[in-house]
Amino acid sequence: ALPTEAKPAGGVTLAVRVLSTADNCGLSPSASERKMRMSQHADRSTGERPLQQSLLRGTMLKCPACGVGSLFTRYLKVSDQCSHCGEALHHHRADDAPAYFTIVIIGHVIVSLVLTVEMAFRPPLWLHAAVWLPLTIVLALAALAPIKGFLVSLQWALLMHGFDPDHKEELGDRLAPPSA
Repeated sequence: ALPTEAKPAGGVTLAVRVLSTADNCGLSPSASERKMRMSQHADRSTGERPLQQSLLRGTMLKCPACGVGSLFTRYLKVSDQCSHCGEALHHHRADDAPAYFTIVIIGHVIVSLVLTVEMAFRPPLWLHAAVWLPLTIVLALAALAPIKGFLVSLQWALLMHGFDPDHKEELGDRLAPPSA
């Protein structure tokens, strides 16, 4: 299957997929054919969005669509669009979820370690504070970006919020409600 490109009036490149014999025979598509199904519609990719691959890419802080471009411009600032493939990423609504998941995950790890050390060695409280507080902060800061990348790529793969190519932006998407 060979993709062909066409330039519509808007100047956006669209990839058109030529049907292969594998599609006609009912065989499962190869990785290259699945990649060709991913085309651009305005600034949003269309076609199959593999969940597991997208989640891995997001966790590695890469674009969920291509896996090459960076997902973040700064520590936790998601890029408006991928620098490599042009995929629009500004639609994400991660909000406070990354912080909540980080607290739950790191909290379980640290509390388990604290209890294990306390039961085995019974160190003084000042040693607990000197060890566990910095470790908690470092682990939380290290886990926050990959968790946010995971959640943004999850939204992208499941076509949540504005990641759906057929999404029609509503007036409420652009304007905040008036304050009471």
